[in-house]
Amino acid sequence: MQTPNAAHDTTSTPEDPGKLMTGAEMLLECLHREGVDIFFGYPGGVTLPFYDAVYDSHIKHILVRHEENAAFAAAGYARATGKTGVCCATSGPGATNLVTGLVDALMDSIPLVAITGQVHSKLIGSDAFQEADTFGITRPATKHNFMVRNVAELPRIVHEAFYIASSGRPGPVLVDIPKDVFQARGHYKPVDSIHLPGYKVFTEGHAGQIRRAAQLIWEAERPMVYAGGGILAGHASEELKELVELVDAPTVCTLMGLGGLSSSHRNFISMPGMHGSYASNMGMTECDLLIALGTRFDDRVTGQLGAFARHARVIHVDIDPAEVGKNRTPDIPIVGDVKRVLQKLNKVVKEFEPEMRATNANARGAWWDKIRGWMEQHPYDRRHDDSVIRPQHLMDEIDRLSGGQAIVTSDVGQHQMWAAQLIRFNEPRLWVNSGGLGSMGFGVPSAIGAQFARPDKLVIAICGDGGFQMSLPELSTIATHSLPIKIVVMNNGCLGMVRQWQTLFYNNRLSSVALECFPDVEKLAGAYGFTGRTVDKPHELAEALETAFRTPGPYLLNVTVAPMENVYPMVPAGGAVYEMVLGPPQPVAVE
Repeated sequence: MQTPNAAHDTTSTPEDPGKLMTGAEMLLECLHREGVDIFFGYPGGVTLPFYDAVYDSHIKHILVRHEENAAFAAAGYARATGKTGVCCATSGPGATNLVTGLVDALMDSIPLVAITGQVHSKLIGSDAFQEADTFGITRPATKHNFMVRNVAELPRIVHEAFYIASSGRPGPVLVDIPKDVFQARGHYKPVDSIHLPGYKVFTEGHAGQIRRAAQLIWEAERPMVYAGGGILAGHASEELKELVELVDAPTVCTLMGLGGLSSSHRNFISMPGMHGSYASNMGMTECDLLIALGTRFDDRVTGQLGAFARHARVIHVDIDPAEVGKNRTPDIPIVGDVKRVLQKLNKVVKEFEPEMRATNANARGAWWDKIRGWMEQHPYDRRHDDSVIRPQHLMDEIDRLSGGQAIVTSDVGQHQMWAAQLIRFNEPRLWVNSGGLGSMGFGVPSAIGAQFARPDKLVIAICGDGGFQMSLPELSTIATHSLPIKIVVMNNGCLGMVRQWQTLFYNNRLSSVALECFPDVEKLAGAYGFTGRTVDKPHELAEALETAFRTPGPYLLNVTVAPMENVYPMVPAGGAVYEMVLGPPQPVAVE
């Protein structure tokens, strides 16, 4: 969490009321004090006073081509760094276009501060030009939101916004600022502390519960660690690794938690849930202790809730008390910051180790044998084909070339699931995707934010042909800044995941899923001044990806894949996670 920096030389005294500034200048001073070095936005009428001040600012502004993408880019920046992302939009349609990005950040617990302009205070409620009730519209779309009523309260509100966004369970906070507040002049006074009496953040965890959890961990015969996005949000990857190695527990990382434990770690099994591995889902089904860390028992992980981990006692650690017991009542609930709780838990686990290490050692060995057996019997389908590029082949090649070290962003759909299954993430914050909301069009703009955040990293945006066409305007942003993002379109000519469900559950009645017109990517990329290419032959795939990844600057690679391939395993909606469909129906032999 970032707290206001009081080290600046503008500290005021009763005799010195502070430096005289406009509201726009105050906002930029607050952003500077919060350590903001870049933000993403799109100007408009009521934010002109602010953008006039930005002209003289050292904070970098990135002009996106749509406000939704400003929020997605800010989220990409936040997801890749752990810092608070910042976006800005004008009133009315500018603000409403941010809403999808705000809900995306809310669902995935991403720290974001959105600045929106509002019509002049005297015009609010009069249906003025480009007026919208941004405050009311975004209340359910944010962790908290503010409307600034006068310039004197602007610094306090902005610093509170950053504190709320980054503390506790992170999330988006919106600050709505009328045009006259941007223009008004006042004496800027630094904010040295935050006072929010109604806002409680639980960080330490109950010491007694932590000791009980440590004992339960050693007593378990079939323990399983279930790590979620809270591990990344809480910067707790090292503590997770320490726990996993201390007790030698099989570990699954959710879609949002991938990279929390290195994909190459010997204890990492896979992702669990609807498209998780057989070993992950069976492990969670048959474990006798589930150690849930920074996760919310999402329906895409649990499937039929009553059948989920039904033999297990549950330890649930989460910083948000609303999540503990919401979907599954834990045997040991621990509300606190997952990093601090794990530091304490690991210490107690070590204390118990000399007397408890031998407890259930044979049973734990048998448990690992069972897990490894499941992994060997039912691995992910990685078959390649000589006649057509299978999506799994594409992901395998990306994995080979990235080596578990690249930042990979994703749109939503089949390609997202194949990427999560088959690409390694050996560090935290390499996997950037829209998990809870599932926003199409997320891949390219989030890659923009991630590339600005990590210019040292190879950034790959994996898109479907549907999601890619939702974010086409941002090719202009990429070209403007010569961002070396590698866009890989997995092109199956349809809305793949929708088509899969229609095939499996709607009698193959394919309704409104065909994407029959796709641009010539060589001409499309060329129009923006960089290289585009289409590849459709399996033997050309490796070379095409190698060329794309080593070419300086941006690159657009369109990969034509098998159109009717489905993602497996798959847990049907409403099914238990052990009721996985492992592959397409096999024809029955007729004698």
